[in-house]
Amino acid sequence: MTKLLLKIAAVILFVLFFGFALENTQEVVLHFFLNYEIRGPLVLVLLGFFVLGAVLGVLAMSSIVFRHRRDLSKHQKTIARIQQEQLDKQSAAANPPQLGGVVIK
Repeated sequence: MTKLLLKIAAVILFVLFFGFALENTQEVVLHFFLNYEIRGPLVLVLLGFFVLGAVLGVLAMSSIVFRHRRDLSKHQKTIARIQQEQLDKQSAAANPPQLGGVVIK
């Protein structure tokens, strides 16, 4: 049921964005420094800036994501070490050392 709703929502969004693109085909001019300019359809300029913003957003978040992954790895190693120490204590308590087991030659 949810897959059907997601597909319907995707089709509706596609139709809306496609209609937006058809309504905004006029040419725009972007002026940059040193008399550099770019001409193109408004919808492509908007799409280009949207993609550029998404890429810059991902790049800005990448350092935070990598730091969290590094911290997660460190914490997982600490948890594994603590669990191993607890298993060692449990096995030592289950098998106490035998007093008469030492043989001197």
